[in-house]
Amino acid sequence: MHIKYFQDIDTLLINFNDNFVYETKDINENTLVELDEKGNVVSMTFEHAKSVADVNAISYQQLATA
Repeated sequence: MHIKYFQDIDTLLINFNDNFVYETKDINENTLVELDEKGNVVSMTFEHAKSVADVNAISYQQLATA
């Protein structure tokens, strides 16, 4: 998983895997979801990211499995 924020264009890109992108869907005018041929999410793009997410405070937490 890779998270990139492009400050110059205020765009947040989250790549979940490196699968081939088969289809891109517009969720709304600022959000795109890219899917592989099985319908699994490959990546999400958020345009105008500062207005939809707090890009200055990204955190990551991994929980232990039982």
